[in-house]
Amino acid sequence: MTDHATDISRRLEDRIRAEIRARGSVLPFDRFMELALYAPGLGYYVAGAPKFGPGGDFVTAPELSPLFGRCLAVQCAEVLERLDGGEILEFGAGSGALAVQILLELEALERLPKRYRILEPSPDLQERQRAAIQTAAPHLLARCDWLTTLPECFAGVVIANEVLDAMPVHRFRIGTDGEILEIGVTEADGRLVEVAVPPISPGLIETVSTLQAAGLADAPGYESEINLRLAPWLAALSSTLERGLALLIDYGYPRAEYYQPERHMGTLRCHHRHQAHSDPYVQLGLQDITAHVDFTAVAEASVAAGFEPAGFTTQAHFLIGCGIDRLMQAVAPEAALDQALGAKQLLLPTAMGERFKVLGLAKGVDGPWSGFAMRDLSDRL
Repeated sequence: MTDHATDISRRLEDRIRAEIRARGSVLPFDRFMELALYAPGLGYYVAGAPKFGPGGDFVTAPELSPLFGRCLAVQCAEVLERLDGGEILEFGAGSGALAVQILLELEALERLPKRYRILEPSPDLQERQRAAIQTAAPHLLARCDWLTTLPECFAGVVIANEVLDAMPVHRFRIGTDGEILEIGVTEADGRLVEVAVPPISPGLIETVSTLQAAGLADAPGYESEINLRLAPWLAALSSTLERGLALLIDYGYPRAEYYQPERHMGTLRCHHRHQAHSDPYVQLGLQDITAHVDFTAVAEASVAAGFEPAGFTTQAHFLIGCGIDRLMQAVAPEAALDQALGAKQLLLPTAMGERFKVLGLAKGVDGPWSGFAMRDLSDRL
């Protein structure tokens, strides 16, 4: 660990400790996670260290193969055609690879959006994304702009690839007598540690009780996560998207699979230099912290926000529906092997093919949509 990284981690820990004391000794886990990932100048996603690709902490689909973005572009083109134009809004564009892939493919399809907008709170990542587009598609850079808050209103496509898994989550535990407890963060013996306390976050008891009414998450000792920020996020998104389709791509499960008895320690994972582990209290600001997505909760909150579910499927079926096989056939011979290897990672059940899901949310525009034509699993939500 470099001196700079050590300094960031120490300053972030001091910031978290100060907030624990200000809260009266226990910090809800969602606030701890928010600080660890997004504290200005210190959090993992804003502190400037490499995150994506072989030199970072994890690899996302656009880094594995340009076929991913090209398939998404096919779905975007379909939406833009039905709207007779529009914009694209990408949440958290990472390395910028996905934006490059989508823009170049839409140019080839003669379906470029009026604007390609990237909502990115990190100044460092904004610069990396701008540089990626400048290098690969300089003639399209003027069509792009960067935001730190949602636009007032637009029509078009929303893309959120591996965004929901990085939203701060609350954590809970079922006590020995069946009581609902909230997992928070406190100080003990000079370290940050977690502690289970009577719930202090509004909505936690009600949400866990709803799970238990369905026969889930009720065994003593059971631990898991709940994303109580989904509903406000989707409500804000609905208020800004007048017409169009939102594509949410992430790893996760329908509710019945998420909270099954065998998954009794939840899904929270940390990622550092391509190694996964379960301790969020080390390497503060230097490691990613994620949780799987409860897609049933997303679907329910989206309907309450004014969206219409437009389809739910695996990443593999979505990419096949968008014509990944056709795109592979058109690859130059010298690139065919690399493309085939990347496609395997995107499609195989043992890689990303089934672990990642795609949920479509429509507003003011009707399907059917190519990405959900092969197999729609909406009945599992």
